[in-house]
Amino acid sequence: MFYQTRMPEFLSGLLGKIPAHNSLRRRVIVLVAILVIVTTGSAIADIYLPNLLPFLDLAGFSATNSTTGSVDISGPFFQTLGTNGRTCATCHAASDGFGLSAVDAQLRYYITNGKDPLFAQVDGSTCPTGPVNNTLVVNNGLIRIGIQVPPNTTDANPPQFTITAVEDPYGCALTTDSQGQQTASMYRRPLPATNLGFLSAVMFDGRESVTYPLNNEQTFAANLNTDLTQQAIDATLTHAQATQPPTSTQLSQIVSFELALNSAQLYDFFAGNLNGQKGSQGGPQFLPTQQYYPGINDSLGGDPNGQPFNPNVFTIYTAWQNSRNSRQASIARGEQIFNTQALTISDVPGLTTGTQTIAGTCTTCHDAPNVGDHSFPLPLDIGTSHSLQYETDPNIIAGLQQLQQPTAPVFELVCTQGTQAGQVFYTSDPGKGLISGQCSDIGRIKGPILRGLAARAPYFHNGAAANLSQVVNFYNKRFQIGLSSQQMQDLVNFLQTL
Repeated sequence: MFYQTRMPEFLSGLLGKIPAHNSLRRRVIVLVAILVIVTTGSAIADIYLPNLLPFLDLAGFSATNSTTGSVDISGPFFQTLGTNGRTCATCHAASDGFGLSAVDAQLRYYITNGKDPLFAQVDGSTCPTGPVNNTLVVNNGLIRIGIQVPPNTTDANPPQFTITAVEDPYGCALTTDSQGQQTASMYRRPLPATNLGFLSAVMFDGRESVTYPLNNEQTFAANLNTDLTQQAIDATLTHAQATQPPTSTQLSQIVSFELALNSAQLYDFFAGNLNGQKGSQGGPQFLPTQQYYPGINDSLGGDPNGQPFNPNVFTIYTAWQNSRNSRQASIARGEQIFNTQALTISDVPGLTTGTQTIAGTCTTCHDAPNVGDHSFPLPLDIGTSHSLQYETDPNIIAGLQQLQQPTAPVFELVCTQGTQAGQVFYTSDPGKGLISGQCSDIGRIKGPILRGLAARAPYFHNGAAANLSQVVNFYNKRFQIGLSSQQMQDLVNFLQTL
């Protein structure tokens, strides 16, 4: 398999991009060894990673800046708090912009022969019981998430749909316990544990922000702290299989550690330094001062301060528009394409209804300035979880054909109540629908913060895009953008510098 035979070749090729005499090459080799140790078990006492320490990726180097002055890897974020050897850093690695890249998973599988805590059967395998199968985490960086199906009760708001598994490749798509409670297996990418001060929802389906939403400037800081605290509790009890939650002190230290982090691409192999070169403002250094509040620059007109939407969301490479460096000029063009290129938005539940179409740009959905998520909670279904076998929308089909979707269960959800009664959905991930029980939420997933993309391939919540070229190809077809080959390359060059 790829992770058993190609990893040494991959690392050799990646390191080959750095001259042999370059000190960064030596630092990267040492850091690989250090980070394998850090992500596999207990923390190292009194060890700090300096701010802006470079980590190699396919496009250049990513880095993290902590407002505390350095990244302390001796705290509870890096400690084993459960029973299976995992730490928070197992799935949120500093080398991957505090996310998890498939390359990292492959490296760890190769080095440890599959014994790294990342591959614990509880969710590092396709099913929590039976034969161990690490295919999805190794090849796509996917972790299994067991979500309980809203029970069919007589409550005031019963679920509006029934759910069955029409494709069950691993045998645990939909299970039922002795109490009749159904649990559906979702396979999702770990979200980065950095840049959290710009969040509008915690988790892809927003399940950690239901009680304490991140939609009001006055309550944002307190609610974010509460949401992240609960997320740390749930992650420790489930992913780390702890017998008890972390202490209040440990939780406070974990959340404080996370909130101090900002990560982004630092250096591009062809454009050079991304911060402070000819006026550029890339890298993580600028992020702690980036203005943000819930609803800032809201593309739907809901900015609480009454400010109109400005489609020029990203301005970090404006100074490179007339650069003589061809890659810098390409990145600046890509930034403008992201900001202003017209596209047609259709069949996107959460944004459109029925046959409605909206003329927009990439920044219609990615409106938070220089960050790229939506500044208000806006989970959407753009079709990445749809099945080609059951899909009927030609634009979604064209988009899906650009991807390499992982083998995953396909669920049939039949709406039995509400305005959508009688409609049938086919998806590998019902998204927010499994949390709310509402048909209108089926398939809806939040868009993540875009900073640090190059460090954490693959992309989309289900890892369906192996690289940023596939991401751009998907959007180009899905939303009928009509980009030329040069424009697509410009957009890729821009995205990998975020």
